[in-house]
Amino acid sequence: MNTIANLATTFAPSGILRASINVGNPILAARGPAGQASGVSVDLARALAQQLGVELELVVFDSARESVEAVSAEHADIGFFAIDPKRAATLGFTEPYVLIEGAYLVRESSPIHSHAAVDHADNRVVVGAGSAYDLYLSRELEAAQIVRAPTSPAVVDTFLTLNAEVAAGVRQQLMADAQRLGGLRLLEGSFMQIRQAMGLPKSRGEAARQALAAFVQHSIASGFVAQALLRHGIEGAAVAPVA
Repeated sequence: MNTIANLATTFAPSGILRASINVGNPILAARGPAGQASGVSVDLARALAQQLGVELELVVFDSARESVEAVSAEHADIGFFAIDPKRAATLGFTEPYVLIEGAYLVRESSPIHSHAAVDHADNRVVVGAGSAYDLYLSRELEAAQIVRAPTSPAVVDTFLTLNAEVAAGVRQQLMADAQRLGGLRLLEGSFMQIRQAMGLPKSRGEAARQALAAFVQHSIASGFVAQALLRHGIEGAAVAPVA
């Protein structure tokens, strides 16, 4: 980790590492009873700050869109995002540290039973605005209409309020909502693999991106990521393989 330490002023020009944390994705982080953020992304941010020898400041957001915007505008120094080509215009990504599934949810009575049946002109698919699966489905769906909820946790409630046909999101979030509300079911399989990675402003340069990538690979290989997922009780997410 000597390379990371040598780049401390690049990662944290202010002397404090500002980490953008998205609590809208329960795999990455969540708010505790006192409102504080915790999760695998917070643990990684703390470990990185320790390697850099700087203090850590968490900048917490309720949606991926806000989290991406903060790092892109350099209002935060690092963040935790799903890799997407549109985001890569302003962000430098590592390889993923966690792999999760994007899934579809419908009502029990829905005639939709396959992924192919989702992309139909009569269907409205509710997504979290600016999420990785919003970006992906906006490119991939040709006939169905995309409807954007303000955040990922609000997708299912928006889906029900609008009486829409399909909700899309992170499988674990949809499963939790289905159990909470009843009368809903998930379609089998996933429509995408969401590759969760660390990122930093592209303006920080390739050397910093490569150093961050090495930090992520070390965190995977050492078992740190797996231990963090276990510690926070995260199920259904796979640790990404070492690149």
